[in-house]
Amino acid sequence: MRSTLLIRLSILVVLLVVIVAGGNVALRRYLASPLALPAAGYHLDIPAGTTWAAVTRQLAGDGIVKAAPVLRLYGRWSGDAGRIQAGEYLLQPGLTPRTLLRELVEGRVLLHRWTLVEGWTVREILRTLAADAAVAHTLGSIDTITATLEQARALSSALGLPWPSAEGAFLPETYRFPRGTTDRALLLRAHAALMVELDKAWAGRAPDLPLADPYQLLILASIIERETGLASERAQIAGVFIRRLKLGMRLQTDPTVIYGLGDRFDGNLTRRHLETDAAWNTYTRAGLPPTPIAAPGAESIAAAAHPADGKALFFVATGNGDGSHHFSDTLGEHEAAVRAYLANLRNHRDR
Repeated sequence: MRSTLLIRLSILVVLLVVIVAGGNVALRRYLASPLALPAAGYHLDIPAGTTWAAVTRQLAGDGIVKAAPVLRLYGRWSGDAGRIQAGEYLLQPGLTPRTLLRELVEGRVLLHRWTLVEGWTVREILRTLAADAAVAHTLGSIDTITATLEQARALSSALGLPWPSAEGAFLPETYRFPRGTTDRALLLRAHAALMVELDKAWAGRAPDLPLADPYQLLILASIIERETGLASERAQIAGVFIRRLKLGMRLQTDPTVIYGLGDRFDGNLTRRHLETDAAWNTYTRAGLPPTPIAAPGAESIAAAAHPADGKALFFVATGNGDGSHHFSDTLGEHEAAVRAYLANLRNHRDR
């Protein structure tokens, strides 16, 4: 009798071991099986406070996972169910239940892209941020319609920047960010990147530059950015401006005048504009304008810190359509280059 009972208990233990082992194999197979994700991926939005149970129900309802209760229990058993992070996810084909849970716990959210282009003004920067649906807009009080000068001052104050204007205060590059990032956070990040680039350029600048501080270097870099149509000419253009500053010559650069005109500029720069004195008119005032006029890229900042050697004091567009300039050492040579440029324009217009 006792032997029979022992035999039965032994059989029961064996059956339980088999069941457990079989269940373990089945669970491992389930956790390693690819989810039913579309080729283009699946967008999963997890608002703050969403439970793991709610996530598994949504995935099951959309046909992404099978046996949702198993996945739900596995998440609780592993302790990961309470560690998933809110955010926007793009689930790509190849994910398994196990790697899905790991992705949500590690917060591998979908990153959006915002590109700040070289030469943009504060107005253009604010407009692109305002139009980006992935950005949380907190700077709405800064009107994107108002004049650039007013926007730049208001934005500098709103962000607590150390300068009177936010113009030129952000480094042009592509920034990746999760949905819901604020415009303020993005701009502060771009400003921090700019400061790294500016401090590096200032620390390694060429000797004897007629610039008092890094902010003046930034102002010059912004002018170089707006004047340069051909990347290879940045250092040459920087050299012209540096030599003019050393000699006390006026910079006489159109982009500064246009910036100062703001909304009054209709696309046609006239002699009257050039002769009307204003803070940003480098035809009537010597030295640099009071603020940058656009966002200079890293290459323009580097050019301002390391201008090319030479004797040229003038430059004018060639009119060849490639953004190139003719550089001249003397006024006479420059005037001849201007005449050639105008003739080139007439020839193109006649064609």
